[in-house]
Amino acid sequence: MVSRRRKLREAVVRALFQLDFRPDEFNDILQDMLSDEKISELKKDVERYLRNIHENKEKIDETISKYLLNWDFGRVSYIDRSILRLGAYELLYEMDVPIEVTLDEMVEIAKKYGSEESGKFVNGVLDKIAKAEAPKEKFNL
Repeated sequence: MVSRRRKLREAVVRALFQLDFRPDEFNDILQDMLSDEKISELKKDVERYLRNIHENKEKIDETISKYLLNWDFGRVSYIDRSILRLGAYELLYEMDVPIEVTLDEMVEIAKKYGSEESGKFVNGVLDKIAKAEAPKEKFNL
């Protein structure tokens, strides 16, 4: 059975993926997501995550870009980019989620939705972000 948190994360990744193609339609994509019966018990969390990522997108993207060695952010696949945005958001802003949990979850989602190399790629980038940028409190969770 899929955990509540996994359902939340997968819903957020799907919405972020859509936003890359329809960047001016945040409210429409948010409403579509919130009307999905499969996530009814997660609506508040999905909305909070999406709004926070949307509001901090520039900072999140800059952080990700800083740790893409020899790689341009624009060349990252849309699905990997969505997973990295969610992972970076959790690492930087969700104070109750342990770093290891975020890394493990993002790798699993990348393996499920991305390419053969996505898991390693996502893990490498997010691990660097965690070590350099995650708030100190998160290291004690």
